[in-house]
Amino acid sequence: MRITWFRTSVLVVVIAAIAFIGWRMVRPMNIFAVSPAFERPISTAKIPDILQSLSANECATCHKEFFDEWKTTIHSQAWTDPYYQVDLKFDGSQQICLNCHIPLDRQQENLVLGFNDDEKWDPILAPNPDFDHDLQQEGVTCNACHLREGKILGPRGSKNAPHPVEKIQSGNQICVGCHVVENDGWDTFFKFPPCGTVAEINTSKNHGSSSGEMSVDEISELGCIDCHMPLVERPVADGFEVKTVRRHLWRGGHDPDMVKGALSASLREQSVPMAKKREFTFTLTNTGAAHYLPTGTPDRHLVVSLRLLDGKGGVIDEETHTLKRTIMWRPFIVDLWDTRLPRGEPRVFDYSYSRKSEPDAKTLEVIVEYFLVDEKRRKRIGYDDKEATHYEVFSQRLKLAP
Repeated sequence: MRITWFRTSVLVVVIAAIAFIGWRMVRPMNIFAVSPAFERPISTAKIPDILQSLSANECATCHKEFFDEWKTTIHSQAWTDPYYQVDLKFDGSQQICLNCHIPLDRQQENLVLGFNDDEKWDPILAPNPDFDHDLQQEGVTCNACHLREGKILGPRGSKNAPHPVEKIQSGNQICVGCHVVENDGWDTFFKFPPCGTVAEINTSKNHGSSSGEMSVDEISELGCIDCHMPLVERPVADGFEVKTVRRHLWRGGHDPDMVKGALSASLREQSVPMAKKREFTFTLTNTGAAHYLPTGTPDRHLVVSLRLLDGKGGVIDEETHTLKRTIMWRPFIVDLWDTRLPRGEPRVFDYSYSRKSEPDAKTLEVIVEYFLVDEKRRKRIGYDDKEATHYEVFSQRLKLAP
């Protein structure tokens, strides 16, 4: 009787475990915790009297150079980017994503009245009478960063400007509003969620949730704007005196020159080649980014290819190494491994070949490519845009002397 009871208990536990795992495999996954910083869009209930609209086009009448720079950025395409649109629909068009991609309440078709759940992933929505379709197309527009509670924010306060400007202590404060997300749920075992790039820089504000290779004490020390908004001498507006201001570029993973500038690479052969074997070392180092490289969505990755070529450029042998963050998403979110480049830590790739087995070898080629999109995910979500999703950031050929 006791054995029967034991077997029954074990069977019940096994069935419950299978059911639980099955539920975890199909339930919606919350990849980050919804913080007060972005649980709702930015309120535009109050705006300065001088503004006729919230469009960047109005800002351009006085701040044209800033506007022209913004137009070239992925911020201006935060809503219209074709990959984002496909990805958003594939993931169920969750409203929380809109609060960073179209952050102003007038950019969103619905108002957020409240939430049906404590985690705030299930908002109570109602049609937005102030919805502005044209403003929506501007993505992260000027007022997404510069308007709060009816006041224009800027690096310098001013009461004499056409619109009063309230001084913001650090431009990095604006960055962390969207680029820092966390998740300390019981079912989450990753270092930081994929949407938050700044979380990879270890700060006291991150509550120990990140494992970044650079440590600072305050948000003002993060250095976001130092790299992504370089200084320039020009008037802040037409007719004003020349001052030191910041360019509105925010170059990152979508800009090959920015990525190339963050990498240092060298290829060399062993100083004394062996009689039967030739050995080479390729070293790649993140010398320009305070966070990991690549950063952001785990789809982004680097591929290092080392190729042995014959006299006609044909590939005799090839080794590839993928530098990426690998995450298991179900039944629990778990960081499996991370081979990306932390700041200042050289990554060494060794390559060798036998002279006897490869007598036609004439050149060793190294190519490093940056991928914005993971090919498997691209196919899974049905993204088929013609725009290139990867590009070369380094290449070198080393002629092999006899």
